[in-house]
Formats: sequence, structure tokens, C-alpha cells
Amino acid sequence: MEPGENIDPEIFGTFEAQLMEKSMNLKDKIDLLHLPNHVAIIMDGNGRWAKMRKRPRTFGHRNGVKSVRETSEAAAELGIPYLTLYAFSTENWSRPKYEIDALMHLLLQTINQETATLNKNNIKLNAIGNLDSLPQNIFKSLMKAIEDTSDNDRMTLTLALSYSSRWEITEAVKKIVADVKQQNVDPSHIDQSFVSNYFTTSNIPDPELLIRTSGEQRISNFLLWQIAYAELYFTDVLWPDFRKNNLYEAIIDFQSRERRFGKISEQIKVENS
Repeated sequence: MEPGENIDPEIFGTFEAQLMEKSMNLKDKIDLLHLPNHVAIIMDGNGRWAKMRKRPRTFGHRNGVKSVRETSEAAAELGIPYLTLYAFSTENWSRPKYEIDALMHLLLQTINQETATLNKNNIKLNAIGNLDSLPQNIFKSLMKAIEDTSDNDRMTLTLALSYSSRWEITEAVKKIVADVKQQNVDPSHIDQSFVSNYFTTSNIPDPELLIRTSGEQRISNFLLWQIAYAELYFTDVLWPDFRKNNLYEAIIDFQSRERRFGKISEQIKVENS
């Protein structure tokens, strides 16, 4: 159904009511005492969603903004402290210029329009990635939005922009080597915790749940170090169609899993008893 098409209000109202009822039923199944502390999402499928409607890829990107808003609000309502969205990868710079320009325009527009909504919902904005590679006007607007929401403490929403995990790891290695050369660091003191402090995610916990939409089952260079023990959830839903229901389903699936961290089930049962 495209915007502007004639819709029978009674049918549409019934459909909306059914969706709301399903959301409430799913939400009731969630154990609010055992939520993932950090959910990360690879938002995939905008282009295919648009192609199915015989529209340009940018149409899918624009419609994906609603999914960002609804997912962020749903996560905050549940009480999830951290949500990270893979918005633009370093590899995305190789896309056609017209699509990059449209994405950058949409990003700027979204930042400017959604800051008030973030403040209304007490959500702090954060960003990771090679932010210096962003157009200057977008970088300035992003920094302003981050500053304007810095006092919010209900949830931290992180946008991964011009981000790739290999880039992040490479940059961390460079910084560590430089500190070792300057004798600020004793190599014998380098451990996993030490390395993590050099990542752009050093101020947020590692994700416990990673969601990827559109049916693809790969990580695509996203948070490779940080998701070492994350639960992976793949859904066929294309990102512009992703709604609260879909987030609830992912969390319910997450809560059905036994997280062992290399241990065996019997050990986990003893620790939880």
C-alpha cells in the first residue's frame, strides 16, 4: 500500500487494532527483569523494499526512518539501556553518488527533526565510526544533537556512521602501538579489557543481542570484537517494515536461549540457583 492510496478507514482501523493487540500480547511475554543490556541492529532491506514497490532505493531509505523511530521508542519503553543502529558503513561510500547524496541529506534531515523526539523520550544520542569523513554540515548537526541530548539517561541510542569493525580495530592498533612507542604502555599489561578501551565503543557495554533484518545472515563488518558473545537473531522482515512486534519477537527469542559463555549447562544452573 502506497501513501496516498484510498484506504477504507474501517478496514485500516481494524488492521491497526489487530497490530496493537498483537504488540500487547507479545510485550506481555517479555521478562522485563532479563532484558538484553544492549541491542545492536543491522538495518538491512531498504533497497529491496523500494524495488518491490517499483520505487527508487532512496524511497526505501526514507521509509526506514519510521522504523528507526518506532524501534528506538519501543526499546526505551521496555527499559533497554543501549541500542546501536548500523546506519552507514565505510563500504557504503562506494555506492553511486546520487544514493550517497540522498542518504546524507536524509541523515541531516533526520538528525534535525528527531532531536526533539529524543529529548521528549529522554534518549541520549551517541555516534561511532570515522565521523570526520562525514560532510561538515552533517558532522556539525550530529555533534549538536549529541550535545543537546547529553543529559538524557533513559537510553543511549548509538548511530554507527561511516563505521566498519576492521577500520575500528586498525585504528585501535595504531593508537596502542603509538602509546607503546612513547612508553606510555607496558606491552605485558595489554589484555582484552585494555584493547577494548581503544575502541569507539569504549563507553558502552558490548551488545548481548544482534538483530539483522531482510533475511541476510552475515555480520557485514559490524562490531566484530564487541559481539563475541552476542546472541544473533535474523529475520526476513525488511527494515522499513520492522516494527515494535518484530523487536519484541527478537527479545522473546533471546530470552529463550541459554547463555553459557563457554561453560556447560550444569554450571549455569548452579550459578543461577
